[in-house]
Amino acid sequence: MSTFFRGRHFITTQDFTNEELNIMLDLAKDLKIKFSYGEQTPYLLYKTLFLMFFDQSTRTRNSMQAGIAQLGGDGIFLSPDKMQVSHGEVAKDTGVILSRFGDGIGIRHCTYGEGNKYLNAIAKNSKAPLMNLQDDIYHPFQVMADLMTMRERFGNNLKGLKVGISWGYAESHLKPLSVPQSQILLFTRFGMDVTLAYPKGFDLMPDIVKTAKQNAENHGGKLNITNNMDDAFVDAHVVFPKNWGGFFISDKEEEIRAEQAKHKDWKCTEEKMKLLDKSGVFMHALPADRGNEVEDSVIDGPRSIVYDEAENRLHTAKAIMTLLMGGRY
Repeated sequence: MSTFFRGRHFITTQDFTNEELNIMLDLAKDLKIKFSYGEQTPYLLYKTLFLMFFDQSTRTRNSMQAGIAQLGGDGIFLSPDKMQVSHGEVAKDTGVILSRFGDGIGIRHCTYGEGNKYLNAIAKNSKAPLMNLQDDIYHPFQVMADLMTMRERFGNNLKGLKVGISWGYAESHLKPLSVPQSQILLFTRFGMDVTLAYPKGFDLMPDIVKTAKQNAENHGGKLNITNNMDDAFVDAHVVFPKNWGGFFISDKEEEIRAEQAKHKDWKCTEEKMKLLDKSGVFMHALPADRGNEVEDSVIDGPRSIVYDEAENRLHTAKAIMTLLMGGRY
């Protein structure tokens, strides 16, 4: 089993073995325990992390900045509109220079068709580890927190756990495909029985679905796809009802929104929650479009563990940073 993490990029969980991901989660648990009783963890003393956000963020930005501070380092927030990127500086130049200035780079860039390409261009030219803080294809930090939360709730062996990932109606911005895509990729690798539900037209990327099905075959999981929202809820232990954009419907926002408007009934309600297993819980990456994706009585109810999930963004971020920016060569 490899323990050589230092300097590796973290763009997708697919680049790490299950054993390596378990090391990350075990360290996250240890860091969470230490955090709870105030033990200092200066594992990245004097390290510098650059955080470059093309898109808005609450949990990701603050978990990374708080996390690097708690590890003894410094997180520097970079807004691309205040950088030479806004004047056309290419990814190569940005990657080379930032990696000579510091010890890690985190980037969020969710523009469809652009984000992942930009991150890979930075990674190719960076001597420091590049961490994907969400792009148009993947959101690895979110799903690692999801996995940690599920392990806390249901134990480390999640084989056979029934998970529903459902599209939900929303009126906010057109959300990336990256959360559900990262979920089907990761959860199938840990042997879960995953049902993916969405209205016709709101497909995920075919290559991602193909890889997720292969993950399921290799690791004893399942991936079922349906156009019936209830199918994701029946007997589920965990449900993730969340909106994502219909980027295969059109490249015009108004046409996608018009199609979305036909599916306002795709909402997580108390009635739908009754379909879950008696131990079933509601999870969401946040922010939720309250009243559209989910009823307040569900997200604020006793079966919701969204705040535990959000807190675990801090602990998993600290674990991943520790291993990539510190650790062994």
